[in-house]
Amino acid sequence: MKRIALFPGSFDPFTKGHEDIVLRGTQLFDEIIIAIGYNSGKTQRYFPIDFMVGKIRNTFSDNPAVKVETYAELTAEYAKKNGAKYLLRGLRNTTDFEYENSIAQVNKYLNAELESVFLITSPKFASISSSIIREVHKYNGDVSGLLPYKLV
Repeated sequence: MKRIALFPGSFDPFTKGHEDIVLRGTQLFDEIIIAIGYNSGKTQRYFPIDFMVGKIRNTFSDNPAVKVETYAELTAEYAKKNGAKYLLRGLRNTTDFEYENSIAQVNKYLNAELESVFLITSPKFASISSSIIREVHKYNGDVSGLLPYKLV
């Protein structure tokens, strides 16, 4: 049976840390679906979702095991519809763990077959967060070293 993992998030933007988790995940799974969710808690994205889909697809264009999609439903249901038995998540610190643990418990409740798999962020990417990148970019700071693609 094909091992399919869903890597869900808002990815606003998709960072080198996210890329690292996906690349390492390809060593564990046959297919990874990067699923960009329409987050009901976010009223407005900084980077348009179609722009980000294109950038991420281009980043993994040479890797047929990685797909990029959008969704607007419960992650557990979306995983079930796509045959994903695993949720892939990256952890930078204990704060991430506490947040992700709560989400993993709810996803397991909603879909008993769904297992959350956590990868510890590589040390060189542990300080990178999408919110910091947005703030730096907003004030014309150089974020090129934090992203796996060019913004232009």
